[in-house]
Amino acid sequence: MKDKASASPELAAVFERAFAPLEESVADKRIPGGVLGIVDLKHGRMARAVGSAQVVPIERPMTVDTWFDLASLTKVIFTTTRILKLADEGTIDLDAPLTSLLPDLRQYNAEAWERKITFRQCLGHQTPFPGVEPIYTYGRDPDLLRAFILQREWKAGPPVYSDINFILLGLALERLAKKTIRDIDPGPGFAWSADPENSAATEDCAWRQRILSGEVHDENCSALQGSGHAGLFGTARSVLDFAESLLDGTGASRNAIALMRTPLSNRRTHGWEHPYADWWGGNLCSSGTIGHTGFTGTSLLIDFDKGRAVTLLTNRIHPTRHFDSGILPLRQAVCNLVNQT
Repeated sequence: MKDKASASPELAAVFERAFAPLEESVADKRIPGGVLGIVDLKHGRMARAVGSAQVVPIERPMTVDTWFDLASLTKVIFTTTRILKLADEGTIDLDAPLTSLLPDLRQYNAEAWERKITFRQCLGHQTPFPGVEPIYTYGRDPDLLRAFILQREWKAGPPVYSDINFILLGLALERLAKKTIRDIDPGPGFAWSADPENSAATEDCAWRQRILSGEVHDENCSALQGSGHAGLFGTARSVLDFAESLLDGTGASRNAIALMRTPLSNRRTHGWEHPYADWWGGNLCSSGTIGHTGFTGTSLLIDFDKGRAVTLLTNRIHPTRHFDSGILPLRQAVCNLVNQT
C-alpha cells in the first residue's frame, strides 16, 4: 500500500475529514474496526486502519494489511469483470439466455421462464428470482446443490437484488473454465480464503458453530464451496488497485467499463449500482459514479468523473449480524465527506 507520503495535501485533507466518522463508529462500539482507503488519479492514495480485526474470543488489531471477506464485492470485482470480458471476446452474448452455457437449466421443462433469462438480465438483477434463498439448508454436497439450483422450479416475483443471478453467472464461468470457482484465478491481490490471523473476523456462525476468520461468511457460498456471488477476499490495497485499474482504463476494455456505467434500471447498471435517492454512497456523488456493497461491511465507490475511488472495509457483523451497526449512515457520511466540495 502506498503510504501517506504519496498523497497530495489536497487528498490528505479529504482523507482526514472522511476518516472521522469511521473513528467515531469504532469509538462508539458500533463496529469493531475498519480500513478506509482512497485513490485519486491526480492526487495519489491513502489508507488507514482503526479498531480491532477481532474482539471475540481474542482481540487483534486492525491494520491496512488486514484481509477482508469482501462478500458481494465479489459480484463486481470478480464475476462482472469476467462476464464482460467474455462478452468482449465474443464468447458469450449478453442478450443470449443462460442456457447457451447452461443447457441443463430447468432441462425438464422447455417452456420454463428460467430458461429465457439472459446474462444481461442477471447482471442487472432484472429477473424474477427471489432475493434470498437458504440453499445451504438443502445439504452440504456442492455438486448436489449445483444440480438443485439448476433444476429447481423457482418462485417467480418482481425483479429484486438476488444472489441467484450471480450464482448462475458463476456456474456459467465454471462451465467455460471446466473448473470450480475456487480453482479459477481470483485476480492479483485477491484470494478465496485468507490467513485467519491476518483477517477481519466475521460472525460467530450458528450453522458452523465457530467464529469465522479467513473463511467465507456467506452460507450459500460456503456450502457450494465457491460461487459467483460471494467468497472473494482482499485487502484495502487490492481493492484500491482494482478500482484504479478501472479509473485508468487498464483493468477492463473501454466497452466493458462503459457497460459498468450504463444503467439497466433506476438503481442498477451491468453488475454495479449507480446513484439513487438515499443511496448508501451519499447524495453528493457525480453522475459518473458506480459502487457496490458487501454484507460483511465492505463497500467500493468509483467516481469516473472525478478520477477517484473510495473503499470502506469493516467487520460490522463481528461477532453477530443481529446488531444495529449503523453501517448505512456510516457509509453515507464517509462518501459525502469524500465528495464534499
